[in-house]
Amino acid sequence: MHLLRSVERFLRQSGMAPTRFGRAAVRDPRLVFDMRNGREPGERMKRRVEHFMNIYSQEQQ
Repeated sequence: MHLLRSVERFLRQSGMAPTRFGRAAVRDPRLVFDMRNGREPGERMKRRVEHFMNIYSQEQQ
């Protein structure tokens, strides 16, 4: 659940649409919607999502 909370915060701060985020981070436009419905991504996907958010945030500064 920690990852979903981080993703939701990222979406609010960046103004990015959930489908765009999922597609850009892990090539899965349904990622955020599925996580909201209880999907728990594996460790590798969690790392990819966190990496995407970190890189995106650094590029926006």
